[in-house]
Amino acid sequence: MVTFLSGGTGTPKLLDGALSVFSPAETTVVGNTGDDVELGGLLVCPDIDTVLFQQGGVLNRETWWGIADDTAETHDELQRLAESAGLADGPRYLPDERQTAGRKIARWRRFSGVAEFMHLGDRDRAVHVTRTGLLDEGYTLTETTRILADAFDSPVDIVPMSDDPVASIVRTPEREMHFQEFWVAHGGDPDIVDVEFRGGDDAEPSSAALSALTDDPVVIGPSNPVTSIGPMLALDGVRTALESATVVAVSPFVEDRVFSGPAGKLMAAVGYDPSTAGVAEAYPFADAFVLDDDDDTDLDRPVVRTDTKMNDTDDSERVAHAVSQALEVA
Repeated sequence: MVTFLSGGTGTPKLLDGALSVFSPAETTVVGNTGDDVELGGLLVCPDIDTVLFQQGGVLNRETWWGIADDTAETHDELQRLAESAGLADGPRYLPDERQTAGRKIARWRRFSGVAEFMHLGDRDRAVHVTRTGLLDEGYTLTETTRILADAFDSPVDIVPMSDDPVASIVRTPEREMHFQEFWVAHGGDPDIVDVEFRGGDDAEPSSAALSALTDDPVVIGPSNPVTSIGPMLALDGVRTALESATVVAVSPFVEDRVFSGPAGKLMAAVGYDPSTAGVAEAYPFADAFVLDDDDDTDLDRPVVRTDTKMNDTDDSERVAHAVSQALEVA
C-alpha cells in the first residue's frame, strides 16, 4: 500500500506511470485543498479535480487541468455579459463579511461568478455543481470526493486533505490575495512577501487522509512544496504522522532550476532556498529523495537518481520505479 500527497501537476504526472508500479487498489491519493475556491457559489477543487479527471481518463493533458475537448459556452457567455456590463475588471473577491458567511468549507476563498476569472468548461462545471450540491445536502468533502471518484471509475482512492476550510493566501507588498488570483489571474507576477494557510490552525486532517498517512508509506511527488504540500503540513497531526511514516520525496528542482510553476518564488518568500537543498530543508521528515541525474545536490539522506522529466507515461513510469527503489532504501 502507498499514499501519494498530491497538488498542482507534478504529482499527477507521476501518477500517470505509478499505477504500473504500485497496485491501484492499494493506492490512496491525498489531494491539496488549499487552492480551492468558491466561484459563483460553486466549490472548485482544482488539485483534486486534476486527479479525478486523470484517473477517469478524461484529463486535458495539454493544460493538465480541466476535461479534454470540453466546451465552454457558459464561461464564454459569462465573459460576454461582464464585458457588456463593464464588469470585466479582474477577479472579484467577495467582501470580508461574505468570506465567512454561508457554507463553512468555502471560507476565505469566495469569488463572484461575474467575469469568471478561472476557465471552467461545461462538463467541468457539472462536477462543481454536483460537488456543491452534495455538500449542501450534508455530505462531507471526503464523502463527496469519493462519490465523484466512483463516477469517474477511479481505480485509486482519492481523498481531500481536510473536510475543513484552509485557504492559501499570498501576501504581496500591495495587498493579500488568494493563490488562485495570484497564479491564474496574474500569472504569478506579483512579488511575494509571505504565504498564509488561513484556517490551518483550526482545521483537522480528514480521517481518511490521516489514516492513509499513518498506515502506508508516503510519496510526495514533485509538487510545489509551499502551496501544494504546505497546506497539508499546516494541519495538526500531519507532520507527526509523516515523522513516523516512511516518506520519499521527488524534488521539483534540478539543483536550483525548477521544472515549472512558481515554486522557486514561493519558497524564497517563505524562507527556503529555491533549490533541491531547500526542499530537503522543508521536508525534514523525508527519509529518502528521488533526484534528477543532473542534480548533484549532496543530501544527508538516501538518494535515488533518474531522469525526472515527465513528458509521457513512459517517463512517469521510470520515475515511479525510482520512487519504489527509494522506498526500499529509506
